[in-house]
Formats: sequence, structure tokens, C-alpha cells
Amino acid sequence: MSMFDLKGRRGIITGASSGLGLAMANVLAEAGATVYALSRTGGVKAGEAPTPANVIHRKIDVCDYEALEEMVKEIGADGLDFLINNAGATVKCRAEQFADDDFERIMKTNVSSVFKLSCLCYPYLKESPHMGRIINIASMSAHLGFNQVVPYCTSKGAVAAMTRGLAVEWANDNVTVNSISPGWFPSEMSKKVMDEERRAQILARMPVHKFGDPRDIGSMALFLVSDGALYVTGQDFAVDGGALAYGF
Repeated sequence: MSMFDLKGRRGIITGASSGLGLAMANVLAEAGATVYALSRTGGVKAGEAPTPANVIHRKIDVCDYEALEEMVKEIGADGLDFLINNAGATVKCRAEQFADDDFERIMKTNVSSVFKLSCLCYPYLKESPHMGRIINIASMSAHLGFNQVVPYCTSKGAVAAMTRGLAVEWANDNVTVNSISPGWFPSEMSKKVMDEERRAQILARMPVHKFGDPRDIGSMALFLVSDGALYVTGQDFAVDGGALAYGF
């Protein structure tokens, strides 16, 4: 299992106060990594279990680029091996009724901040002795259309395209860039868009007919950060209970 040993590695995960971000932070920390868990709360949300000592929570808004730059300089001064862009936002609303401010906020959080943070971390990641890794959290909505969340679909399609572009541009710079497209997991974001009718539709849409465990995303992140993924870049990995593969 030495292939998945992350002792001595350091990285950043955004949106890591709960849900998928927190699960990824815990899984990577358990594998030995020092994980800087960035979030607007600066700690785990109420009801979440305490994190390992090597998960270091820091308070920041990923859309505050000036503060983000200073934090990356501070963390990167001692080396940086991976970045996971997980922070995201959505609003449930029909497209023709969508407020311009909500659209712009979703794009800034889900797209612009991903690009900005990747670029800020790039100088440190390319110096990683383990090969720098970037993982962007995309979505099934990068591949499928969903009603009442069209701006979110738009943003995640952009994340998938950005992943491929950065992977190609940085392929010879000691940096790999991949994305994970989660299926349906318990999270604050999914609760915002899921009523009982939609919940039933979602469960019927996936072959395994059950929601995922957030640690399943952590396992995929562990693989992409580990030495097992040195030759993997520019790819999107669906962790979705078979939803994207499901036909009729």
C-alpha cells in the first residue's frame, strides 16, 4: 500500500468544512498528508466529527483573490503537492427567472476561483518532488442537463473544459490536472435542490439505487493524488453509482 502513502505531502482543499470536501480532507489526512482545509467557516460545521490533527482549517472566501494569494504564499512556502478545488455554489430557479447576481456569483465561485487558485498554486505545485496534482470537482451536470440549475450546469461544464485545457498546458511542467464528477451524495448543496419527488427521480436514475458515501469521493481523490496516478491527466472520473452509464 506504499503507493497510496501520502506522508510528507501537503495540499489544499477548498470548501472543506463539511460534505465531500471534509470527507476528502479526512481520507487524505488518514493517508498521511497535511491538508489545509479552506472554507468560509474556518472549521467543521456543526454536527460534523472532529478532523485528524493534520487537517488544518483556515477561514477564507475563495472569491477574495487578494486574501487567497496571501494564503497560498504562506502555505506554499513550505511546499505544496496538491490542490483540490471543491468549493461551489448553486441556486434552484428556472432559467428565465434567474437573477443576474446569482448567476455571476455561481460563475465566480465555481469557475473563476478555480482558475485563479490553480494559477496561484501552479508555481509551487510544479516544484513538488511527488509531481503536483490538481483535482477539480466537476459534476454529472457537466455531462447531463438538469432543470432549475442551468447556471450550475454551465459552470461545471466550464470546469470540465478547464481541466482538459490546464492538463494539456501544464503536462510538461510536473503538474497533472484531473476532475471528479460526483453523483448524488448527502450534502448541503444537494439538499437545496432536492425535494421528495426529485429524490425519488434521482434514485431511480442510477443503477445502484442508493446515494453514495462521501468517503467514496475521498478514495478517488486519494488515487489521483497518489503515486498510482502519475500517468493520468486531463481526465474526468465519475463516482456516481453508474448514473452516467445508465440507459434504458
